Amino acid sequence: MASFFKRGKTWCYSMYVGKDQNGKRIKRKKGGFKTKKEAQAAAALVETELTSNTFIIESDITFKDFAQIWLDGYSLQVKISTARVRTHEIDKLKQYFNLIRMRDITKKQYQDTLFDLQKQGLASNTISGVHGTARMIFKKAVELDVIRNDPTQYARPPRKVETLEDIEKADDVPKYLEKEELATFLRLAHDAGMKYDYTMFLVLAYTGLRVGELCALKWADIDFKEHLIKITRTYYNPKNNIMKYELLPPKTKASRRAINITEKVIAELEIHRAKQSKFKMLNRDRWHDEDFIFCVDRYPGYPTYIKLIEGRMTRLLKIACLPENLTPHSLRHTHTSLLAEAGVGLEEIMERLGHSDDDTTRKVYLHVTKDMKKEAAKKFDNLMDNL
Repeated sequence: MASFFKRGKTWCYSMYVGKDQNGKRIKRKKGGFKTKKEAQAAAALVETELTSNTFIIESDITFKDFAQIWLDGYSLQVKISTARVRTHEIDKLKQYFNLIRMRDITKKQYQDTLFDLQKQGLASNTISGVHGTARMIFKKAVELDVIRNDPTQYARPPRKVETLEDIEKADDVPKYLEKEELATFLRLAHDAGMKYDYTMFLVLAYTGLRVGELCALKWADIDFKEHLIKITRTYYNPKNNIMKYELLPPKTKASRRAINITEKVIAELEIHRAKQSKFKMLNRDRWHDEDFIFCVDRYPGYPTYIKLIEGRMTRLLKIACLPENLTPHSLRHTHTSLLAEAGVGLEEIMERLGHSDDDTTRKVYLHVTKDMKKEAAKKFDNLMDNL
C-alpha cells in the first residue's frame, strides 16, 4: 500500500515496489503532484503494474555512466571515426545531463536541450546528429529496463526558418577549378611544386579520389596493365601523428570501387615509382615497408597525411593567384565538372566517385550541363529553321 504526504505545496507518494538482489525491500518515492488525488492516481498505476508484473524498477545510473556503457558497446561495431563522432555528440549532451539520473530526464528537458543547442548556433545537421545519438542511448536504456520511458521518442530537432538569403545560398554550386584553372594549377605543381606535389594533385584531379583514399593508396592497388585503381580503404589520423595512422574501410559500400585511369596518370605513377625505389634503397634500414604510394620523407615509407596535402595545395593556389579557399576535396568537384563537360552521365560519375547519392555532386553536374542543354535546344531550333 502507498502512503501519501505533502512536501511544500505538492503531494508525494511512497511505496515498496519489490526487493533487490540481496532481498532488501525497495522503496520508491515520487512527488510533484498538485493534489493528493493526482498522487493517489499515480500510485494506483504503479500498484496495477506490480500486480501484473509489468513494473520496471528503474536504475539510479547517471546519463554520464550509461552513455559510456552504450558507447563502449557501440564502438565495437563501427569504424573508429564513427565512434569518435558519437563521442563528440555525447559531450554536447553531457552539458545538460551529465550527472542527472537517466530516469529523471524528462521529455520537456530533452526537447529544451535541442532548442538550446540551436540557440548556441549549432547547425541543423549537427543538432540532428546529437539527437540521433541520444535516440540510440535512450532506446537501449529502455531495452535494458534501465528506464521506463524514452524522453527522446517524440522530440523533434528544431529547424531553422529559411530566409530568402538562405534559399539563394542553397543554390550555390561548390567551388571548383575550371578547366583552364586546373591546367594552370597542375603546370605550377609540376614546375614549382614540392616533392610529389604534381603526382598527388594529378591523381586527385584525374580520378576524383577523396584525399583520405589517396593517402591510403598502395602500389598493389594499381593495375598498370589494365589502367585501373582499386579503392578499398581510407586513411584516418585525427591527431596528424605520422607514425600512428589507421587504415579504415571506405566511407560506404559504394566507396569500394575500381576505376579506370588515363595513360597520363599511369605514366606519371611509373615515374614516381622509379624515384621512390631509389629513395627506398637509400633508406632501406628505416623504411616502413607497407607499400604506400605517397610517403613522407622524414619518416620513410609512412603514408603522407591530409593536413600536409592541404597545406601544399594552399601554397600553390596562392602562387597561382587562384582562390585560396579551395581544398583537395575541391579537386573532386573539379573532376565531376570535367566529366560532365565531357558528356559523362550523372550515374556514371556517381559510380566513379564512389557515391550512392550525393547532392553536392548533383549540383555541380546540373550547373555544368545547364548551358549544354541550352545549346542543345538552340541546335534543335536551328535545325527546324533550316527546313
